[in-house]
Amino acid sequence: MPIHFNDLDVVSEAAGLSSALIVPCNMCPAATVAVREQKPFMQFFRSILKSLPFEHYIRELQSRLREQGVDTKVFRSSLYHQWFMCMWTSAQRKKLQATAKQYEAVIVLGCDSATETVRDAVKSTDCKVIEGMKVSGIMNATLRFHLPCNVSFENCRTIPIARQ
Repeated sequence: MPIHFNDLDVVSEAAGLSSALIVPCNMCPAATVAVREQKPFMQFFRSILKSLPFEHYIRELQSRLREQGVDTKVFRSSLYHQWFMCMWTSAQRKKLQATAKQYEAVIVLGCDSATETVRDAVKSTDCKVIEGMKVSGIMNATLRFHLPCNVSFENCRTIPIARQ
């Protein structure tokens, strides 16, 4: 099951910046937002490559940042095999590096591994890396398919991750 997240205060972390690139992992954070909002994770006939609740979440984040004077863009990975940021190809990482050079900061929406992927990719730039979410556990849920071809998570619980 996906990792479950709590949001971090990205807006205050970005205070004083004029630009930021939002880099979302498209799996676990999207599942978290869909469960939190009790909406379908995927709606194949409306948006086959995006989770609509997560897209709404990202647009709201951009709006809050824009109110603070931070211009944002979202770094997209639309291919299914690139949905998991922790498993991005070297080409995708290089693409992020080239894009990040145009921004003061990179906001990561993902787990610690996703943040490490971004840190590695942008280490040769002057970008500040801002974590947008914090891991709170692993989701345990029932996957449900319902008409018209929607995918949702039901009976969701967050199981804490044991610390070593």
